[in-house]
Amino acid sequence: MGKRWSGVFPAMTTQFREDQSLDAASTGRHIEAMVASGVGGVVVCGSLGENQAMEPGEKVEVVRTAVRAAAGKVPVVAGIAETSTAKAVRAARDFAEVGAAGFMIMPPMVYRPDADEADAFFRKVASATDLPWMLYNNPIAYTVDVTPARLVEFADVRNLVAVKESSADPRRIVEIRLLLGDRFALFAGVDDLIVESSIHGIDGWVAGSGIAFPAENQRLWDLLKAGAWDEARALYRWFSPLMKLDTYPKFVQYIKLMVQEAGLGAEWVREPRRPLVGEERERILAVIRRGIENRPGA
Repeated sequence: MGKRWSGVFPAMTTQFREDQSLDAASTGRHIEAMVASGVGGVVVCGSLGENQAMEPGEKVEVVRTAVRAAAGKVPVVAGIAETSTAKAVRAARDFAEVGAAGFMIMPPMVYRPDADEADAFFRKVASATDLPWMLYNNPIAYTVDVTPARLVEFADVRNLVAVKESSADPRRIVEIRLLLGDRFALFAGVDDLIVESSIHGIDGWVAGSGIAFPAENQRLWDLLKAGAWDEARALYRWFSPLMKLDTYPKFVQYIKLMVQEAGLGAEWVREPRRPLVGEERERILAVIRRGIENRPGA
């Protein structure tokens, strides 16, 4: 299955123009900046990438753009978030054709499957190609909860290589290790739990807020992996208010605005999302600008 996935795998935004059309060139430039910062891989077409607001052909174009921008330096992991098993299988095959290194598979969208249905969905999509994939466990957002005990049942799925654990309970990392050892690479999926997750021993981090501050994001990861806790805590205290912007329903708008303020992209989103206005915009901008003003080394 190739090299074990590890390190920072930023969840990239999909860049749009003000008229909501896809801006592949801007998307590619942002990915190039992330690769230059030292990340271990990139994730496109995830939740932050507004997967469900795009047409199938647009998703393929984003993956193709990412593969081109990554230039073979890091794996491109394509998010799969579909309403049916057939659509998810088709997406996996389409993404593989344009060079995706693997997938991050979310449970079925809209319909709330029971555990057995979710199991069957993950297995069928996984079997669509031989490429490695990451199971995205986010019971808060997607209702499906692949608990550590349930995860044991996936140990036989050969190309399941990683888990993005976003249950907001870092204790699960320990539970998974006790049950499965190092069978899966474990990735933290909640930005403002990265310190707690690192203490328990993780392989990587699917980072959201850090796409606006790639150098600091990578620095924090490096400090955590080195066990340089005092330095890591100091950097995290600066980062924490920015990271919390990844934990709200409008996290896409918040992070895109942060990316824009950092000079790495634009805030435009695709409807039904709309750009921030009024008091909410000013409040979020104040958090972002305070972070930029106090940026380490600024």
